[in-house]
Amino acid sequence: MEGKAYIHPTQEAGRKLFTRGIRGPVVMLNLLRFRDIADYSNHTSIAPESPISGREAFDLYISHTLPFLKQSGGKILFLGESWEFFIGPTDETWDFMMLIRQNSLTDFLNFAKNEEYLKGIGHREAAIIDSRLLPVVESQNY
Repeated sequence: MEGKAYIHPTQEAGRKLFTRGIRGPVVMLNLLRFRDIADYSNHTSIAPESPISGREAFDLYISHTLPFLKQSGGKILFLGESWEFFIGPTDETWDFMMLIRQNSLTDFLNFAKNEEYLKGIGHREAAIIDSRLLPVVESQNY
């Protein structure tokens, strides 16, 4: 699958998210596509001694991140292997998906800005070649 890769949010996307007036919990749906070999070229200070897979680098990211996620009140709701869509584009596949819950957007922002958390973000950047992050709130209509 060729095309633009998405690794980081844009300022415009952040502005839109935080001006929606979302109150209460938010769940982040993450879709991830891993590199065959993790690319630590921009993060040499945390690179393993020998090459590892993107999936292994992502496991390092999760191990590093979990304490900061819990400290912020967040939690992992689901981690799972993924493949091609049952309904959706036939040329689009994802290796992994996560559902991460935060009590609020403020808690999410505090987590994402935590300096100790950010010291391990290079594992995520080395691991993934493309991603999607979709904020979701529970519907009050049902």
